[in-house]
Amino acid sequence: MSELNRLIENIEAKLEALIERINKLEQEKIELEEKMALEIEEKKVISETFNDLKRNYDSLKHANSLLGSEDYKRETKLKINSLIREIDHCISQLSK
Repeated sequence: MSELNRLIENIEAKLEALIERINKLEQEKIELEEKMALEIEEKKVISETFNDLKRNYDSLKHANSLLGSEDYKRETKLKINSLIREIDHCISQLSK
């Protein structure tokens, strides 16, 4: 009977250890989920900042080309031609 008691105590000890480990893992999971949410938010902010900076860069690039920079003249001409085509298309639709 004493061996049976030792086995039961051993099983209880292992069960308590497993329960403690499960609780630690659940707490770690919660912490990781919170960290992931913060990382996702930070990524979103960085992405928005990047997009703003890209738009500013493109605007500056076009402004620089209008000031006579040789590097972007071709791009500016293409953009102006594209805008003219869009305006012509709008005018033709309004005329109908």
